[in-house]
Amino acid sequence: MHFVRTMNPTNETKVLDVGGDFSTWQLADSISCPVTLLNIYDINSNATTSQSPRFQTVVGDGCDLSFKDRSFDLVFSNSVIEHVGTWENQKKFATEALRVGKSIWIQTPARGFFMEPHLITPFIHYLPRAMQKRLLRNFTVWGWFVRPSADEVEGFLDEVRLLTFRELEILFPQCTITKEKFLFVFTKSYTVYRK
Repeated sequence: MHFVRTMNPTNETKVLDVGGDFSTWQLADSISCPVTLLNIYDINSNATTSQSPRFQTVVGDGCDLSFKDRSFDLVFSNSVIEHVGTWENQKKFATEALRVGKSIWIQTPARGFFMEPHLITPFIHYLPRAMQKRLLRNFTVWGWFVRPSADEVEGFLDEVRLLTFRELEILFPQCTITKEKFLFVFTKSYTVYRK
């Protein structure tokens, strides 16, 4: 796993996972560090497995963390920063992650990738918002399966804002940004980290 090889967490590494769940850490079974899972809703009611004592769950906002500076050895977040709505909120999210974590690991889909990962539909995220609003329900894989209402379509468009490489450089100065490739050519996602 790229995360484990790069960040070298130990069983003593204190982790804050912003927007995560238990399953992410069950996949990384080579480490058993203490993890605080922070979400905007209580994830315990959705847990499909018994909770290990190494997990603590907290309800909170990734754009306004209620922890002291450098409270965690590592702030981890997988595909969450694109869900906070606006550029202003993304700046708050980045600032809070950098403030609370001694190190960070933030992964997010690439805006430049031809396939919009939430809608599972190519190129639609490049269209103007008004056109996306008309197409999301009937011309995306997400729309076919979910059959969203007009309010749900509006909610999706208000929530999801994919980021570019340059925007990540602005949000996370002095951090390393790597590109995950698809077919060795297309940048599918970015990982930002600071050790």
